[in-house]
Amino acid sequence: MSAGGEGAGSPEPAPSLELVGIDKRFGEVHANKAVDLVVRRGSIHGIVGENGAGKSTLMSIVYGFYEADAGEIRVNGRPVRIRAPREAIAAGIGMVHQHFMLVEPLSVLDNVMLGAEGGALLRAGARKARAELERLSTEYGLAIDPDAIVGDLPVGLQQRVELLKALVRGADILVLDEPTAVLTPEEADHLFRLLRVLASEGKTVILITHKLREIMAVTSRVSVMRRGEMVATLDTADTSPGQLAELMVGRRVLLRVEKGPARLGALRLQVQNLTVVDAKGTPRVRDVSFGVHAGEIVGVAGISGNGQSELLEALAGMRPIAGGRITLGSTEIGPELRDPHVLRRRGLLHVPEDRLRMGLVPPFEACESAILGFHEEERYRAGPLLSRDAVIEDTREKMESYDVRPPAPLLRTSKFSGGNQQKLVLAREIERSPKVLLVGQPTRGVDIGAIEFIHRRLVALRDAGVAILLVSVELDEIMGLADRVVVMCGGRVTGERLTSETDERELGLLMAGVSEQAA
Repeated sequence: MSAGGEGAGSPEPAPSLELVGIDKRFGEVHANKAVDLVVRRGSIHGIVGENGAGKSTLMSIVYGFYEADAGEIRVNGRPVRIRAPREAIAAGIGMVHQHFMLVEPLSVLDNVMLGAEGGALLRAGARKARAELERLSTEYGLAIDPDAIVGDLPVGLQQRVELLKALVRGADILVLDEPTAVLTPEEADHLFRLLRVLASEGKTVILITHKLREIMAVTSRVSVMRRGEMVATLDTADTSPGQLAELMVGRRVLLRVEKGPARLGALRLQVQNLTVVDAKGTPRVRDVSFGVHAGEIVGVAGISGNGQSELLEALAGMRPIAGGRITLGSTEIGPELRDPHVLRRRGLLHVPEDRLRMGLVPPFEACESAILGFHEEERYRAGPLLSRDAVIEDTREKMESYDVRPPAPLLRTSKFSGGNQQKLVLAREIERSPKVLLVGQPTRGVDIGAIEFIHRRLVALRDAGVAILLVSVELDEIMGLADRVVVMCGGRVTGERLTSETDERELGLLMAGVSEQAA
């Protein structure tokens, strides 16, 4: 019986999307190996796999960013040739990318119209697009101001603009690549409710995600890719997170963090009455105080946008403070020391939340990104100049140690998947023997195998006596990794708990600003 619920004896409808023998190479990298995929009409179909498994490449072929070297694409049973996004859009395919394809200085309406202006006279096209935005906003609960500047919108609303772009252009097949990587839990729940409505109306949704609980919650079928090949397609009701993880990685995967009790040492980082304001003078961090000892992981929990990012940047020396004190070891970090380079030399290392904007330079070769901020070290020099051979060899060793795929130091940073980019950043910072490590969203957009690897590395650092401050919007990650958790709401600390003495419900109340007494 089909996903649409046709009665017995009725003919099986043609799949909404069918891929037959899709093959794609990038030089020596065989990204897709004769991939077959059938997606039923009106279904939510998940695609999972490790970073670098070929999921995004496959969907980029469907959307016309790449053309397959071999194979066939069929939409509603008919073969189509897709060589550019405009041909995908004409075939009824829309895509919402993990890294949004928006022009931030332009309005919502302008972004929706780009590439679909409706003729030389923009006024008529704008009028039509505005009316369609209003209809979709009402029908699907996607309310948004069409005249708002996209760059001023929070990430959840920017993603809404991407979705509206696809719907305005008549997409019947929606491809979403890691759609919840930048969303709060509430925004993710709203998105999933919308996807169910779209599927119930006959639209087809393809969901690429690393979060197995999302696959189990929202999809009807799930396909697993590993090293460029499609290894299984299953009814979601007939599988489990453990089975999917094993299919993805090719071995059993530990879905929980294994760690013993913390052995606390000296106080390594102390924050007292810290206040941070933004460029407009609005307080983002308000009178925050806490400490981190050697040998412990302190998690900072909170809904995205409640001051955690500004806190991390201020501690890393990337943002000025308006008041309060920061002490590293026994040294107060005054204005003369509040510089990222100085703090790094004193043993405070930083894995930023946004690896592409703050942790890497995408056009650089991987070996160049792997030494950012440390290029003056003696190991990389040959007299007054950089030794390219030394840089490449050092990166090759890091790639082997951190299982970066492909292990190609000369490959452009942008060509690596998100999880492998994250491993590059972690290798660069961790291998400097930090005394204090600041980590922002360590597993955002990272696959299940890489999550397990990163968690083990962080626990090993903690057990070696490093003081770790962890910022994550994933409560299960905070509960699994942290020994103690500081909860923020509206820039303030609303509570502090030992993770062994709390649960996600209590932390959720504190994240919502409920007082400690009420929680």
